[in-house]
Amino acid sequence: MQNLTDFPGNSTTNKSLSVIIKVCVFIPVFCIFLYCIAVMLHIFASHRQYLDSTRYILFASMLINDTLQLLSSVLLFLFVMAQVKLSIAFCVPMLFLSTATFQNTPLILATMSLERYVAIFYPLQRPAAWRSDRIWVIILSLWLISCIFPTVNYSIILRDAAVDIISTSMFCKSTVFKISPVQALFQVGVYILFFAVVAVVILFTYVRILLETRKMRQDKVSVNKAMHTVMLHGFQLLLCILAFTHPITESLLVLHANWPPEDIAFFNYFCFILTPRFLSPLIYGFRDQNLRGSIRKTILCCTDKVNPGERGKLQDNLCAS
Repeated sequence: MQNLTDFPGNSTTNKSLSVIIKVCVFIPVFCIFLYCIAVMLHIFASHRQYLDSTRYILFASMLINDTLQLLSSVLLFLFVMAQVKLSIAFCVPMLFLSTATFQNTPLILATMSLERYVAIFYPLQRPAAWRSDRIWVIILSLWLISCIFPTVNYSIILRDAAVDIISTSMFCKSTVFKISPVQALFQVGVYILFFAVVAVVILFTYVRILLETRKMRQDKVSVNKAMHTVMLHGFQLLLCILAFTHPITESLLVLHANWPPEDIAFFNYFCFILTPRFLSPLIYGFRDQNLRGSIRKTILCCTDKVNPGERGKLQDNLCAS
């Protein structure tokens, strides 16, 4: 999630060494993640066959969304670790992007599950909105929905704040902004609504596809693949929900571990906020047979382009999926 736990401002030698160790552990992992994402986006951009498939267009949008979420979150994390104060005019856009992309992730998961449902039950008469040349309308709608709450929330905060947003500097974290109990309750309600709706959608599509596998005598392979994909979306949703467990885990660590508060904060941030974001797209990308083959060829530099025979085979696999 976009919230970062407070770090003490005392700059002692031990704390400086601890910060250096955290950054040295964190930055390589983040760079590896960005490299994998860049490889997958390069594959989408260089192979037209993927952009003709609604499924892969939605996956590419999830990659872009999670990358933006991680970039904004990492920048906020590094600024807090370095005790850097930023102008409110620069801080609010990063917090806005982090919040919007965090809320957009479950919506994309729900949409990807519904796409599998449509592909199974309406293979020949797919609704126009779910075709590859129209799916951008749904993607833009998801972004619009995700931006509504942070727009309202930060508009209220900036309106109530009697400060100059240009000249006033602050530590860039959402906990600095004072929100009313009503706003806090509304924020919790929004998160619960988002994840509850997504959970219902994923459960509905999984049950419907599961029942369809028992009816169909042919093409069970495609239906089983769709069912496993929906299960994966449910697992991805659980990884996203881990972001809400950091207050509980932080309380447990305070009671049972003799760790400094900043180390507990870093542990929760890395394990329950960043790690799920790292794993979610990588699991989905490397699980897909078509993408896995393209990723292997791209990383190993075995070939720069797909030859005509492989291109035709890839097109047949995309159509079958």
